[in-house]
Amino acid sequence: MNQQTHLEQTSTALPALSSGLRNLLIILGGSALVAGSSHVYLPLAFTPVPLTLQPFAVLLLGLVLAPRLAAATLTAYLMEGAAGLPVFTPSAGALPGIAHLFGPTGGYLLAYPFAVYAIASLWRSAKHSLAWAVLSAAVGNLIILAVGAVWLSILTHASFGAVLSQAVIPFLPGDALKVAVAAALGYEWSSLRPARTPV
Repeated sequence: MNQQTHLEQTSTALPALSSGLRNLLIILGGSALVAGSSHVYLPLAFTPVPLTLQPFAVLLLGLVLAPRLAAATLTAYLMEGAAGLPVFTPSAGALPGIAHLFGPTGGYLLAYPFAVYAIASLWRSAKHSLAWAVLSAAVGNLIILAVGAVWLSILTHASFGAVLSQAVIPFLPGDALKVAVAAALGYEWSSLRPARTPV
């Protein structure tokens, strides 16, 4: 291999390495944001599901990251929690590590990678507007609520009405606010960074 060929290969490899390192830092930073948000929570006496800022972080990441990178970030978050890191919302009687994913809030958690991918894909499928940001975030939030409610129903064998009153209706006002704020921030972010590289 001559020196010119070696230099050409090196110059090709460096941008790929730089991009990989950038993505890794984004994944770590994004998962840290979700982990921090999980510790801002309010337990509710009538449901095993607490109010938390986690969904807001998920919605926001969906609006600022490309679909695959967003899904990788939330998958990394779940893997961190499954490995025993204190990234999930503390709750009475919750088991640590991967067992937490099989508890009452497991459905919400497992929905995060799918929800964030859906948000990011929708957000990038049309001309950006505040209304489209709201719609994209709302669809992702609906996925989280739906999967969380179905999971809780299976786990507790509760009726449809009971699940609605425990896992959906109490969270709608707060979720509407999270959707609105995340959409506003995502829309502003898009105006500052109009060009995106799909990841």
